[in-house]
Amino acid sequence: MKNNAHLVLADGTAFPGRRIGHDGETIGEAVFTTGMTGYQEVLTDPSYQRQLVCMTAPQIGNTGATPEDDESAAPHAAGFIVYELSKVTSNWRATESLDEYLKRHRVVGIEGVDTRALTRHLRDHGSQLAAIGSDDPSTLCDKARAATPMTGLDLAREVTTKERYLWTEGSGVWASPMTTHGKPKVVAVDLGVKRNILRCLVDAGCEVVVVPANTSAADILAESPDGVFLSNGPGDPAAVTYAIESVRELIGKRPLFGICLGHQILSLALGGETYKLKFGHRGLNQPVQDLATGKVEVTTQNHGFVVDVDSLKGKCELTHLHLNDGTCEGISHLESDTFSVQYHPEAAAGPHDARYLFERFVKQMTK
Repeated sequence: MKNNAHLVLADGTAFPGRRIGHDGETIGEAVFTTGMTGYQEVLTDPSYQRQLVCMTAPQIGNTGATPEDDESAAPHAAGFIVYELSKVTSNWRATESLDEYLKRHRVVGIEGVDTRALTRHLRDHGSQLAAIGSDDPSTLCDKARAATPMTGLDLAREVTTKERYLWTEGSGVWASPMTTHGKPKVVAVDLGVKRNILRCLVDAGCEVVVVPANTSAADILAESPDGVFLSNGPGDPAAVTYAIESVRELIGKRPLFGICLGHQILSLALGGETYKLKFGHRGLNQPVQDLATGKVEVTTQNHGFVVDVDSLKGKCELTHLHLNDGTCEGISHLESDTFSVQYHPEAAAGPHDARYLFERFVKQMTK
């Protein structure tokens, strides 16, 4: 058939399917996310740069697409994998179908894939490079094997803003109540930031200035900020050497708060180490325990690398723990107002359990 396609992993495993979205070919790291919804937020999350995202819910696209749900200006996922693309859109907010959205943004996708089998394979054998296209499977496999692996890639450089800008938009009618303390000025270092993170900072009462990932510590301090925020983002944190160096110079000079890649960059700046997980944490149902309170938060996550908490002994306290595999989900520096989490407290899409972290950051800046 004309619309036949294959998803082929670098280990040679092939999954037949049908083309959706843009009629083309794409290569990236095949990963899976366990959210039943939130596909538009996933597609536009810069942390998915160069990744082929498998949605594990059986039918995707029921609620169409709307500009309000974009987390950045355009999709960053290199490809989209679903079992069944919904042919019907049922959502008063939608402005187009998901297939129309994928076509408009030239995102290559495939449906009809046995996503349960694919997810089990990636769980057992690890995330790996893959290709989606209409070529024969052996050719697609060769292309996947020839691609550059995620380890060692600085992708923050590809997704960061090119210029400094002010962000003033809050969450509006979707906002969760937050306690505000004055109006501290925050410089947000864009390593691949999601819009809802910036909205949450505004909701918490902050004046927000966003700067490129390669902004020096001197230029950040020249903004006279009350605090510095380090955003989420894609790729291998150890490869983002310029951000690590800048953060190292900022520690102790201003309160620092990091999320996801920002958490990893901060840990490396403190002398820690990171390593790649077998298949990562992606989805909006990841259980994390706050070790200070004992409470368990249901969290949104998207990361393939993690901090080796043992490498920070004597420098940081482990504050949050992933309950599925015991990996580090948060740290606090023992000698400064510096803390970070591996997960996404801004939700979008997902639960709001962890939005208190934005209030904590504001309190550190205004105390």
